[in-house]
Amino acid sequence: MSDRDGTLDPPTKRLDAGGWERTETTTETLFSLPTMQVTGETMLYEDTDLRSRVRAATDGDLDLPWRFFFATRLAFRPPLAPGIGPAAILPTVTTEARRTFAGDLRKRGFRNVDRGRTQRARARSGERLRLTKYTARYAVAWGDGFDVDIEGWLGVWVRKGTFRLAGGAYPTRGFAELLTAVGEDAPSDPREYRGDLLDLIRAVE
Repeated sequence: MSDRDGTLDPPTKRLDAGGWERTETTTETLFSLPTMQVTGETMLYEDTDLRSRVRAATDGDLDLPWRFFFATRLAFRPPLAPGIGPAAILPTVTTEARRTFAGDLRKRGFRNVDRGRTQRARARSGERLRLTKYTARYAVAWGDGFDVDIEGWLGVWVRKGTFRLAGGAYPTRGFAELLTAVGEDAPSDPREYRGDLLDLIRAVE
């Protein structure tokens, strides 16, 4: 990507190696600013191996995207006026992106969605980015029922004049118990899912 018209470049090799599969590609208006519409080209991925294992173990009763990841490139219509660079509207875009991400979590059926801490990181390509943590909970209607805690992360940054958003979510407390109950192996390290997601976010170009 060398300019504002560059294409989105998700970490395809890393996604393939981790068993992720692209499930959706969309271009839609994500939010509006006072003088423009902000559209997003989004590629959505999920851990299809994990989903299929849980589905098979429960005879199809539980068929959910337990882990998902997305990468988005933003565009502005009309384009930013001459003299107005991305840095000038970064705080506004970040605020709207956080609001949109939290709304998406709620649409997925997560409840008690809360925004947590924000930390700075650096993308693999060198840009500084802001990572925001989210927590939520999902009620799994299987057996006696399970309450599974969810963690999500959203990254916002600018690469060569174009805004990038990347993020996703994964299950934490309660998920190992669910996997054990359905006869599937739980992750050996509960931090594994977190590390995978943050690595994917930082690898987006």
